[in-house]
Amino acid sequence: MKTLRQAVDEARKAKVAVGHFNISNLEGFWAVVRAAQSLTAKSGREIPVIIGVSEGERDFVGVAQARALVDSVNAAGGYPPIYLNADHTYSYDRVKEVIDAGYDSAIFDGTELSYDDNVATTKKCVDYAREVSKKTGRDIILEAELGFIGKSSKVLDAIPAGVSFGEEALTKVDMAKAFVDATGADMLAPAIGNMHGLLKNMPKPALNIPRIGEISKALGIPLVLHGGSGDSESDLIQAIDSGVAIVHVNTELRVAYRNGLRMSLQESPDEVAPYRYLKPALLAMQAVVEKKLSIFNKI
Repeated sequence: MKTLRQAVDEARKAKVAVGHFNISNLEGFWAVVRAAQSLTAKSGREIPVIIGVSEGERDFVGVAQARALVDSVNAAGGYPPIYLNADHTYSYDRVKEVIDAGYDSAIFDGTELSYDDNVATTKKCVDYAREVSKKTGRDIILEAELGFIGKSSKVLDAIPAGVSFGEEALTKVDMAKAFVDATGADMLAPAIGNMHGLLKNMPKPALNIPRIGEISKALGIPLVLHGGSGDSESDLIQAIDSGVAIVHVNTELRVAYRNGLRMSLQESPDEVAPYRYLKPALLAMQAVVEKKLSIFNKI
């Protein structure tokens, strides 16, 4: 199986993006895997996908258990490549934990640290990933973040405190270049008019497409769009054309799961078999993933 780096490089050359979808349970896992399998069959070309687990999601699912789930599907055959990423990780020790557990990639999120502390810890994480890659032959990707876009994958009443979409809040091109040069990060998640979560009573602000292109040209490495839930199809396609190679989606999956489960329990209030009343929630998430993958891959 090709490495995640190879899959991302192929996506960049084709002007498409690899979809990254967070999971919290087995229903979410199968929703992502089956969606990728379905799109691969429909399109006639391989549609790789990334399973993401944040610190909280890893604590719920299990660090090793998430790795075992992905390994079991890749070993079975009949599926496109499935990769595993440690999403939003806030300390060196927890980055080390997932690298040691065999994850394909990890994200150190130092956006609430000072710039210097973010650089120092990111570089420490990158250096450890390089060390393990050299010893094991694994190609481990270390992603960094620069610019605050919020923290919660929730449906929000208003834009969260600390999140802004003005020029002052966007990741600066020269700072991004200096940051990547200093840390050696493989990928960067910048603040480009994006935010985590969904807004309850208004659409999300538009992405800053020109800034994406400027950062991509200056860095020459894959850019990652966090907070892809709720962004317009036009914005997503323009972002991909401008240099985004991975798009993260989480909140839309959580909403689909909750709505699918609520409807299932209302329609079958006496059902006690989880695999029956959870199936509509799984299918609702799968539909979201298929739609997103179709956009990211321009199908």
